[in-house]
Amino acid sequence: MNVPDPCIAFVHLRAAEAMLRKVSEGLRHGNVVPYLGPGLAKLSNPSVPMNPEDLAVFFAAKVALPRRARGNAWASAQYIERTRHRTTLTAMMADAFSRPVEPTQLHQYLAMLPLPLIVDSWYDGAMRNALTGYSNWGEIQGISRAGLGERRWYRFYDAPGTEVDRSSARNWKTILYKPHGSVAPAKNFLVSDADYVEVLTEIDIQTPIPEEVMARRTDRSFLFLGCRFNDQLLRTYARQLSKRSSDVHYAVVEPGTLSKNERRFLLEQGVTPIAIPLTQAVEILSAS
Repeated sequence: MNVPDPCIAFVHLRAAEAMLRKVSEGLRHGNVVPYLGPGLAKLSNPSVPMNPEDLAVFFAAKVALPRRARGNAWASAQYIERTRHRTTLTAMMADAFSRPVEPTQLHQYLAMLPLPLIVDSWYDGAMRNALTGYSNWGEIQGISRAGLGERRWYRFYDAPGTEVDRSSARNWKTILYKPHGSVAPAKNFLVSDADYVEVLTEIDIQTPIPEEVMARRTDRSFLFLGCRFNDQLLRTYARQLSKRSSDVHYAVVEPGTLSKNERRFLLEQGVTPIAIPLTQAVEILSAS
């Protein structure tokens, strides 16, 4: 039985521009949480993998993968971890993201704002680089629990990149939250199937999400920029991270590229899809 294509109302043209200006006002007042996907940093033309498909290609160029793992970054990482050890997988991820990613105009603009929370869902360090030079901010990263032997889901880093105690996060004006980890400052990566199985068994009850992140999302809207939700894992993270926040959210999208699952996700989560090119959205948000 064919499932009908979800009917979704996109915001176009001048209405889209006006809505983005309204969202930008919410950003300036700290009422909107930017949720950054790899599509934003990709605007700076980096020479690192900037989506799961590119990362799968990177792995395939390094290791002869079985057919079932090819084209899937998480399955490829799991195969490498199982056959060559976790340290090899970590080294490959560090190599994949070794080249610094220049912050875009919007990264730089967000770094200037009094934002309580920024969510960055990829492994590059563009947002951290943009925040360099500012004070009173810190970073929380999701971590793989492989080999840790303890019940820790994340680590805390101050602006210079030194690991600190969780109590420090309460005093940070801005928290940069990297749920999947990052190459900087300490090469923490959630990337293999095994990493995510552990997280997904408890993410519905919110255990893997830092308390300070949960507190700062309360009553705030999310703005998804450069994000795709064509993978169940990515949809799950976005759904759980925005739980118990405002019931009004926004996403900058390209309607022609969205899958049925992505359209359904936007409808179910009450996300208003703003149909405007990401480059134009960056200009509007940065200039407002």
